[in-house]
This record gives sequence, C-alpha cells and structure tokens, in this order.
Amino acid sequence: MSITLHNIQKSFGPFRALRDIHLEIEGGELVALLGPSGCGKTTLLRIIAGLETPDAGQVLFHGEDATDRHVRERQVGFVFQHYALFRHMTVFENIAFGLRVRPRASRPAEAEIRERVHRLLQLVQLDWLADRYPPQLSGGQRQRIALARALAVEPKVLLLDEPFGALDAKVRKDLRRWLRRLHDELHVTSVFVTHDQEEALEVADRVVVLNAGRIEQIGTPEAVYDHPATPFVYEFLGDVNLFHGRVHDGHASLGGARIRLDDGPPQLERAAFYARPHEIDILREAPDADGIAATVQDIRPLGATVRVELERRDGQGIVEVELARDRLRHLELRRGEAVFLKPCRLRVFGEREATRH
Repeated sequence: MSITLHNIQKSFGPFRALRDIHLEIEGGELVALLGPSGCGKTTLLRIIAGLETPDAGQVLFHGEDATDRHVRERQVGFVFQHYALFRHMTVFENIAFGLRVRPRASRPAEAEIRERVHRLLQLVQLDWLADRYPPQLSGGQRQRIALARALAVEPKVLLLDEPFGALDAKVRKDLRRWLRRLHDELHVTSVFVTHDQEEALEVADRVVVLNAGRIEQIGTPEAVYDHPATPFVYEFLGDVNLFHGRVHDGHASLGGARIRLDDGPPQLERAAFYARPHEIDILREAPDADGIAATVQDIRPLGATVRVELERRDGQGIVEVELARDRLRHLELRRGEAVFLKPCRLRVFGEREATRH
C-alpha cells in the first residue's frame, strides 16, 4: 500500500505543527520520521492514521483519496510507545481483541482467530506467553505483543509512534534489529516515529528529517548522514564540529589555516564549515599552514575508538576528534600538547543559511 501526502498543513491554535508536507511512501517500504520534540512527526503519523485531520492537503492510499476516511476504514495498525495493552486480558486475548470486536459479518470464525493469534505469537517469538497477563511481561515482551496485536487485523499500513522509547538501551537495540528482520519478512508498508538518530539510521529504508513542521531532507540512511542537505540535518544526525571562516580559491580559510576543499563554492566571504569527529585527523606538524593549531585537553576511550577534546589556539572554541586506538598509540598524545587539526572532509554552507537553522 503506497502512501502519498500532498501539501499537508496542520495548526493547533497559533502553533503551526506542519507546513507544506509533501511525501511519497512506496508500498512495502519502512520509513522513519525523525526529528526533535515538537517538530511535527507524531502529528504527521496521526494524520496518516486518521486520528487527526489536516487543515489542508490530501492523504492518498494507493492513489485513492483517504483524507476524509474514518480511522476504521484505513486498514491501519497502530503501535504506541506505552503499549496500550489491556491489563485484565491475557496476551492471547489482547492480540485477538481487534478481531473479536469486528462486526459479525466480517468477524473471523473462532477457530480462525485462534489460529491467527498463535501464528502471530510464533512470529514475535512469544508463543509460550499466551496465558500471561501484561503486568507479568518485560517491557520488550509487551512491545512485541503490542506489535502482534496491530498485525492481527492484517493492516495494509503499520504505524509505530516511538515504539521503543520506554525501553532501556540494550532492549531497544535488540528490538529494532528484530523489527527490521520482521519487516523484511512481512513487507507491510510501515512508518515509525523516532527522535533517536541511530534507531532511524539502523532500521529504516528511508529517513524523513523534520524540523519545525517542515521536511528538511528525505533519503536513505547513508544519504542523509553522508550528504546532509542543511546545517540542521548535519547537526541533528550525530556529533559535529562547526568552524567559521571564508572560502577563497577553493580553499577554506579558518583562522591561520588554509585547507583545500573537495567541493563547495570557489568564493564565499562568510561560511560555516562542518566536520564530524571521525572526519578530522591530528598531526604533529602542519606543512604549508595546512592545519588548525590546537592544544589537547582531554583523551577519553570509547570502546574501539578514542575521543580527543582539543582547544583551538586562536580562541575559537573546542573541537572533538574521534581516532582509532592504533592512531592514538602512533601519535602518543598527552594532555597539554600542542598539535594541528586536519579536517579530512569539510561541508560548506553559507553563514546566513547556517544561522537560519
């Protein structure tokens, strides 16, 4: 089931939650709506579900206008952050609930309901918990049961609102890998909301980055991370260092350093340069002023890598660099040492564009 959102607008009083949203979701695709709190991602999900009505614009399901369709007519399954399971019902009855409340004409026979529920319990790998009650389950188990309940009605579209937000970090990691495998097996068109960048990049086929009610960028996880379209996307998707300077003759002028650019405008008087911590190297010497003078402030091991915090010697702030342990051993860095920073990659934006975000 494909989904098309055309010129969606939504306000709550004076607050504009969504502005000119255009989005195409292909059938069988898993799409993440990613952004900070208040950016409009949950409102957009609820509009797709039919739980909210847009002030303007259209929602199309498989090319047909569904904007005014009731939520019951949209064939949508919804998974909430806090499970929304019925505490007084067993796991089996929770999953069967959506089938049992159907009108008699469309309600499956009891034998079919039991067979479908047991099949879903096997799918989510919890068939041994059919007679338990939700308070007897762990958070991860409850979320899988909530997903099975959403799938029981055989939805054409599956919507998930911060599905792992209430879980601890390890359980979240395990569940999102499980969700990706489950989606690859079922191929149900799925849209999930998250503010967790790592979650979106790991699970989704495509990521939609929202900010202040607008779409900043749409693309594969690799595209939005490696080629951010705006300063906001750059800053939101992981750690980043920001430098200010100008572009002259294809080089970035940053204080006393002059660094060659692989792309970007040939001339720009006021520019903002972005580099992720792993895109900067540390040098003992910088020939031809090809480096930014800095002093080592702190060295912190982070598993397989090391995070080095440095202070620029021109007084322009702190820079964070991520090195492999072998590289750190080769450099033999010590706190207080004078070194040079060499960005291996700089992304350039105009100063005005960077300030706007």
